[in-house]
Amino acid sequence: MRPINEAHLMEPGLAVVEVACDDRTAFAVQELLAGRWATAQADRTTREPGEPGVRLRCYLDVRQGLRS
Repeated sequence: MRPINEAHLMEPGLAVVEVACDDRTAFAVQELLAGRWATAQADRTTREPGEPGVRLRCYLDVRQGLRS
């Protein structure tokens, strides 16, 4: 997975969340985050050779506050 750089977090209130687990859990976490904040969702996970499980990265805009 590519490194997170300053362009991903140019303004206060932007966040990058990366989870490392299995596919099902990764997408469940993403869905939970998307239900609360504006989220740029990923459509696939990545697998790092030699590392267990998969990774999924999503970008959040937490400036909008929590959705109910």
